[in-house]
Amino acid sequence: MMKLAGAHWNVLLAMAEGCCLKSHRDLNGHKVYQLHPLEGPPIPVSPAVVARLCDEGLIDSNKKFPVATYWLTAKACGLLAVEPVGVHSTHTAAG
Repeated sequence: MMKLAGAHWNVLLAMAEGCCLKSHRDLNGHKVYQLHPLEGPPIPVSPAVVARLCDEGLIDSNKKFPVATYWLTAKACGLLAVEPVGVHSTHTAAG
């Protein structure tokens, strides 16, 4: 893995803290990436930052049209030392 810049870490940390990263695509195919915090307006994210995080295997998406939702991969969770959460988690609750 190549060294990540601050913008990459900011997105990973925001996602680990509960922000939802989404790509919104219009009918012409243009994508806009935004972090959706639990409160407040969405925060724009550079397409290059998202592409790099995907290329490094740190985030993945459901690849839906017109809005794709991204999540942290196990690789990112290990890097950040956080437990994976959500429907794509391999972690199972004890019960």
